[in-house]
Amino acid sequence: MDELTLDEAMEELVSAEDFLNYFGIEYDLSVVHVNRLHILQRYHDYLGKAALPEPEDERRVIYTTLLTQAYQDFVKSDALTEKVFKVFHMHEPQVKFVPISSITVNKKDAA
Repeated sequence: MDELTLDEAMEELVSAEDFLNYFGIEYDLSVVHVNRLHILQRYHDYLGKAALPEPEDERRVIYTTLLTQAYQDFVKSDALTEKVFKVFHMHEPQVKFVPISSITVNKKDAA
């Protein structure tokens, strides 16, 4: 992937391991194995908040820094504490009320 531009390489990367290897970040496989989706989501969140410069070499530094930070979040903590995904913010079951009057039967489907 060295001959690709940064943007092209980013399109090719799939797993957390791919990203970490591409940016040359050392990692503990046991941390990544348990938290791979959380790390990638946190990385995505950090990128969404970052001001990304145009020059590729400057963006590469920022991408590497933010990925390192996302990975380190889960080295120092865990998924339950970090609460990256919405499901961790739901404190009690979500209940939706559907009145009986809104339920209809389509006679064509019932046959």
